[in-house]
Amino acid sequence: MEDQKRKKAGDGFLPIHTNAFDRVFIGVVILIGIHLLWLRFMEPALPIEVATVISLVIGYYVVRRG
Repeated sequence: MEDQKRKKAGDGFLPIHTNAFDRVFIGVVILIGIHLLWLRFMEPALPIEVATVISLVIGYYVVRRG
């Protein structure tokens, strides 16, 4: 019973089973999405470098913990 509640070491927060390549791909898709949204809505207020830093932090988190 307790074994069912315990997560395996390779499980992350993503709802699907992924390998390293899958997580990197998801990180790149997130990076592209954030940049497109940033260019549409935030570019007049903040430079694109801020979006890059945010994307890299989120991508790193997805690759390491996803």
